[in-house]
Amino acid sequence: MSADFWSGYLSGAIGIIIGNPLDIIKVQLQAGQHAEVVASSTTQQLSRLESLTSLVRGSAAPILGYGALNALLFVAYNRSLMILDNSITDPTTPQGVSLYKVWLAGAAGGVASWTVSSPTEFIKCRAQLETRPGVSSWTVTRHIISTRGWRGLYYAGGITCARDAIGYGFYFWSYEYCKRLMNSEEDSTNIATLKILLCGGIAGVVTWASVFPLDVIKTRLQAGTIETSPQDRPLLQIQSKTRAPSSFQVAREVYRTEGLKAFYRGLGVCSLRAFIVNAVQWATYEWLMKYLQDP
Repeated sequence: MSADFWSGYLSGAIGIIIGNPLDIIKVQLQAGQHAEVVASSTTQQLSRLESLTSLVRGSAAPILGYGALNALLFVAYNRSLMILDNSITDPTTPQGVSLYKVWLAGAAGGVASWTVSSPTEFIKCRAQLETRPGVSSWTVTRHIISTRGWRGLYYAGGITCARDAIGYGFYFWSYEYCKRLMNSEEDSTNIATLKILLCGGIAGVVTWASVFPLDVIKTRLQAGTIETSPQDRPLLQIQSKTRAPSSFQVAREVYRTEGLKAFYRGLGVCSLRAFIVNAVQWATYEWLMKYLQDP
């Protein structure tokens, strides 16, 4: 396996371990489970999680899946960038490449990683929103396959693919743009590391800000597949006896019942998570690439 594969895999797994607790809060806010406390602080949201084990709920699938996703993402991005600009010899330092090519290569990487991200996101979302005790990523996976078949793992795949292509386009674009703005030959090792952390954090925030409404729609679609008891408020308020609602129907219903602000509910928590996770993830990736490429 190439250096960018293992660098991407390990940095992705580390990112999930760090960011999963905040990701749970983000998903719950998007799904509308805690509408009565939407305005409460992150601390208040954390206090509603029933135990320490809830902070890692749904993390097994993402740790395995997101490692593979991140590996595919970086490999596809690097190869796409080299195809778009044949003057590149080292895709990890594309200083002379037009930024629009960086965006296109990132979007191509997002589409490639969708093969892993779509089922991983569905399993993670279901596991994080389940209230029944003892529900894990594995039980959720078995339930989806038994009730929907293997194709069911790609439920809401279209909106997930659009989110990944657009989001990862801005992910690599913003990271490379920030690096160019901050680049200096005179930086010490510590300063260079701090700049990588800052650029990675900014890239994470920019990415989620660019696609957050799409992610809300995806979450609502996937949350709507959870079976609820009659006394519970359904996670998705669109009922269809013949077929599942489309992304457009979900978006229209969310806007009608909750307004525009619903598409950005949880963005604050998500931005905090994105900054921390992607700062560490990019620093880990850059360090592993240098370590693995050294003879």
